[in-house]
Amino acid sequence: MLRNDELDAWDRENFFHPSTHLAQHARGESPARIVTTGSGCHIEDRDGTRLLDAFAGLYCVNVGYGRQEIAEAIAAQARELAYYHAYVGHGTEASITLAKMILDRAPAHMSKVYFGLGGSDANETNVKLVWYFNNILGRPEKKKIISRWRGYHGSGLVTGSLTGLELFHRKFDLPLPQIKHTMAPYYFRRDDPDQSEAAFVAACVADLEALIDREGADTIAAFIGEPVLGTGGIVPPPAGYWPAIQEVLARHDILLIADEVVTGFGRLGTMFGSDHYGLKPDIITIAKGLTSAYAPLSGSIVSDRVWAVLERGTDENGPIGHGWTYSAHPIGAAAGVANLKLIDALGLVANAGAVGAHLNAAMRAALGDHPHVGDIRGEGMLCAVEFVADRDARAFFDPAEKVGPRIAAALLAEGVIGRAMPQGDILGFAPPFCLTRAEADEIAGKTARAVRAVLG
Repeated sequence: MLRNDELDAWDRENFFHPSTHLAQHARGESPARIVTTGSGCHIEDRDGTRLLDAFAGLYCVNVGYGRQEIAEAIAAQARELAYYHAYVGHGTEASITLAKMILDRAPAHMSKVYFGLGGSDANETNVKLVWYFNNILGRPEKKKIISRWRGYHGSGLVTGSLTGLELFHRKFDLPLPQIKHTMAPYYFRRDDPDQSEAAFVAACVADLEALIDREGADTIAAFIGEPVLGTGGIVPPPAGYWPAIQEVLARHDILLIADEVVTGFGRLGTMFGSDHYGLKPDIITIAKGLTSAYAPLSGSIVSDRVWAVLERGTDENGPIGHGWTYSAHPIGAAAGVANLKLIDALGLVANAGAVGAHLNAAMRAALGDHPHVGDIRGEGMLCAVEFVADRDARAFFDPAEKVGPRIAAALLAEGVIGRAMPQGDILGFAPPFCLTRAEADEIAGKTARAVRAVLG
């Protein structure tokens, strides 16, 4: 039985929730859930409702809930040294160890790790480093950043501008003028239904080239992209996309920032998405999977090429003027060390690849013939189902019908959490890496029931 008690009232009276309809929540018109515990792939709320979390929080509880090894590492670090800063060469055993563990797993040409707290601040750091890089090289005009429509890179001023989703721009005076956007590699939503995948990739490249020509390559500093589009729809790139994009960037001397907040540390069945798609980034953004969200921590991994210029900059100008109070926080770093050890010990990267493939296959088997399912796509432990009004015509539902949210609600009633993605009727899945094949089958089966309940 639901309890209408003081805690619920405090929530609605005092708590400013992110990504929430604030007025409806404050008035009590939208549901609220107070989560109390979790184990493996499941969470439980204070009313005893147990749910299979098929989105791992926000793509982040990669090792699953209730991992005592990480909890104990956090507690031990808090007892020994809860905090010290990382400024002016200070470090802790946890932060130094974690930096080495990250670089042991990263592509071979990466050099150093700067630690922050979340993906948004990591991408803010990345843009500052790119601007610093070009100033040191005597190229003060080379400052614009190219992102992609439907990309997600954070919610700050610069990072919200990098994000290519209208919800994150509306009424916030974003994007900022230094940020430019090129087309998303979203083959299902191509304008020409007869266009081949290769022709679509060529169109993506042509759009990027045209943007560079309009703006001038000497004004463009970097290109940022997720190996797989995440919040914009869980969209793996079409074949050949990343090699073609990297050729353009190299030709115009434009740095590549690989935003691996979602894909880093195993979600695609490889340690990094850069490994999966053959990327050679200049900077890699990491966050969620770094600690499996047991404590806040993010990172910017910089390449040998970028690091050499940063060193030169401090030789010429003194200490670098960038830092956060909580950079390399010892508790976050301790969580990261324990998390990466656990990922290795349990073979979770391989499991993400194998069970993720099973989940995608099960979803295709369950829903592939449904007349309102336009696309089922995924890579590793990522999967998305996109719904359409007319499958043959690739006609989309009116957003006012809220088909995606209604299906997500029906799935929740079945005891499974999926995410209704923005800018489309898309149901997304990003389960913990410890997902079993039986749980994958449960997700697919219950999703099919939820779809039939809403769409017939």
